[in-house]
Amino acid sequence: MTAALTMDPPRRIGFGQATQHAFSLAWRGILKIRKNPEQLADVTIAPIVFLLMFTYLFGNALGGSTANYLQSLVPGVIVMNILQACLTVGTQLNTDVTKGVFDRFRAMPIARSAPLVGAVLADIVRYLVCLAVLMVVATVMGYRVQTGPAQFVIAILLVIAFGLCFCWASVYVGMLMKSPGAAQGLMFVFVMPLTFGSNVFVSTSTMPGWLRAWADISPVSFLTNALRGLLNGGPVAAPLAGALIWMAGMVAVFFPLATRAYRRRV
Repeated sequence: MTAALTMDPPRRIGFGQATQHAFSLAWRGILKIRKNPEQLADVTIAPIVFLLMFTYLFGNALGGSTANYLQSLVPGVIVMNILQACLTVGTQLNTDVTKGVFDRFRAMPIARSAPLVGAVLADIVRYLVCLAVLMVVATVMGYRVQTGPAQFVIAILLVIAFGLCFCWASVYVGMLMKSPGAAQGLMFVFVMPLTFGSNVFVSTSTMPGWLRAWADISPVSFLTNALRGLLNGGPVAAPLAGALIWMAGMVAVFFPLATRAYRRRV
């Protein structure tokens, strides 16, 4: 036991081994979710509340009828809830750091990147649960996918990919803040204006000029329009290209920042 605890981690770990370590720690994250299913409350209860509230409170006023508004709203609510699902990974990583879990990882012969990458990969389960709940409830309410199975699968993959790119911002904030509450609070303040300053709930043509200028190029608007095209029918290429550019930009900016903050923190 003493020998295992004092063993120095190898100086260099290959890509294959690092990938194995990341998947092992991703499985750890999935087991934590299975043993603590209340962690899924934000991706199961919140999507239902938002869908019901916005459809039946604002549907007639904003869309002419709840049925028309629901067809436009569902792709936007999907984007909104995936963004909120991304907040958890930063909070959980901050909790692990403050409780000393990462000190134990550092003493183990694993790749230093594995805890971060594993936590991000485990979040895919949360995205899938969120999407499943949303689509089932929306279908019961009357929403119908107007395109084919291929477009539907592409839409789901696109949303998951967007979540994996955006969550690096959450990881970065989680590594910077001193407490889980501070990390969650800061990300929430960032995500809410990003969501409402877009075309998720209303057309950008109704917004003041300065807000419309931002909303038209917002990553949330691009992704929402891409999903509307893939799920409801309509233009896909231009909004998809905009969403992919934003996704690449988010990874290019926040992945290096997150890994640098992680090295400084642990």
